[in-house]
Amino acid sequence: MIEVKDLHMHFGGIHAVDGVSLSIEGGRITGLIGPNGAGKTTLFNVIAGAYKPTSGKVYLDGADITGLPPHELFAKGMLRTFQIAHEFRTLTVRENLMMVPAGQSGEKLLDTWLRPSRVREEEERVRAKADEVIEFLQITEVADEFAGNLSGGQKKLLELGRTMMVDAKIVFLDEVGAGVNRTLLNTLGDAIQRLQQERGYTFCMIEHDMDFISRLCDPVIVMAEGTLLAQGSVEEVKANEQVIEAYLGTGLKNKPALSEPVS
Repeated sequence: MIEVKDLHMHFGGIHAVDGVSLSIEGGRITGLIGPNGAGKTTLFNVIAGAYKPTSGKVYLDGADITGLPPHELFAKGMLRTFQIAHEFRTLTVRENLMMVPAGQSGEKLLDTWLRPSRVREEEERVRAKADEVIEFLQITEVADEFAGNLSGGQKKLLELGRTMMVDAKIVFLDEVGAGVNRTLLNTLGDAIQRLQQERGYTFCMIEHDMDFISRLCDPVIVMAEGTLLAQGSVEEVKANEQVIEAYLGTGLKNKPALSEPVS
């Protein structure tokens, strides 16, 4: 679904992404791991249109999307979440979800005056979709709560819910587990897994918690110092000495397995 060819992103003399080529297969959950500063979020930002790359190409379903702005990629079905949740704090959870679909009739002043029944019917459909998402994510108890009052984990669930309000082709999750307690992390993991298995969602996720990655992701891509270091199953990357060195600074000999959360 996504193909990246020889991608470079330079900030002055810093090569944050340095010649990365990779592919993300549709209908799977791909993990992206690596030490802090490896270039993972920068890679996400380039693919998702926040940055225009210094050089290289990005393709979605074979079409060149290099450098397209985020709103155009949103229309093509590419969505992303952020390490720090971006919610509308003074809107309720339900209202946050209802904001997502683009081109709603109520956004046009003339429609609110001349076609109020059309606006009302459309809003009812969007509200029904939001309620379906709320039930799927098991957050009915906070449906009418202001989003700014949610816990960190609930905000991550809300961000995931917003991707469900449109027909997403691929969703990029940036450290979805950051700051989330273990109970809510399990709920998040269940929701991601169900979306992939039951609805055919494609995910690519940055995450430092290797237990979470091991549970959800196949394959796993490893970055270090802006380059692609390894790719394979969780077991393969855990056993890769270059990966161990990138995380721990030493070889495999006499070192613990790469199984604990890393930062």
